[in-house]
Amino acid sequence: MSLITLANVNVRLGGRTVLEDVSLALEPGEIVTIVGPNGSGKSTLLRTIIGAIKPSDGMVLRQKGLKIGYVPQKLHIDPTLPLTVRRFLSLPKRVSDDDAHTALHDAGAGHLCHHQMTDLSGGQFQRVLLARALLSNPDLLILDEATQGLDQPGSADFYTQIEAVRRDKGCAILMVSHELHVVMAASDRVICLNGHVCCHGTPEHVASAPEYRALFGNGTHGALALYRHEHSHEHCDHDHDHAPQIGAHTDEEQSA
Repeated sequence: MSLITLANVNVRLGGRTVLEDVSLALEPGEIVTIVGPNGSGKSTLLRTIIGAIKPSDGMVLRQKGLKIGYVPQKLHIDPTLPLTVRRFLSLPKRVSDDDAHTALHDAGAGHLCHHQMTDLSGGQFQRVLLARALLSNPDLLILDEATQGLDQPGSADFYTQIEAVRRDKGCAILMVSHELHVVMAASDRVICLNGHVCCHGTPEHVASAPEYRALFGNGTHGALALYRHEHSHEHCDHDHDHAPQIGAHTDEEQSA
């Protein structure tokens, strides 16, 4: 059974349709990356999957007892607040020393236990957020542009850790990313979102599709900047048993 299934989901916020007819399924143990321009509904989709937003139409089905871990883009901590990593992991609910040390080790941050949160580098901070997400032993780990603000080596190190988590824990991983090397190296599937699902498939299939090349260009490495997003009526829809159902749309969006 799929961990989560979205069937013909529409989300309207403030009188505006943010997601239209989105269908997808997330399977145990797979890594799926969502890409798309700013304002394409990526964060709204994640919040819908988590359950923070209720669809206007359609259904979201979750496996019974599903545990989700979440790593946000950023988290602001008052720089004047004395807060160690160990104490942070026990907010708002206390966790045992063993559980805290295990989560930090799994996140590649075991040496940071007694550091002050405000003294951490960007990469260290994200690893601590990852450790916090792992405390619940999630079936599904969700990362919302978790490497935003990190340099390229820092991003590569972080996602190497994510792949190790998938390998060692067996959890599925859903990522939002703007980094092409992450999409190509770490994902089992790629979903391109622009209010609707406009392209999806394995990285190899999607990378060779004209629609994907129009969005990303022909490069296969390095950081990705989204400048222009164009799709014709012919969407790339490649072989995958649990791939989204695709409708025909035309859209053109310019993002900064």
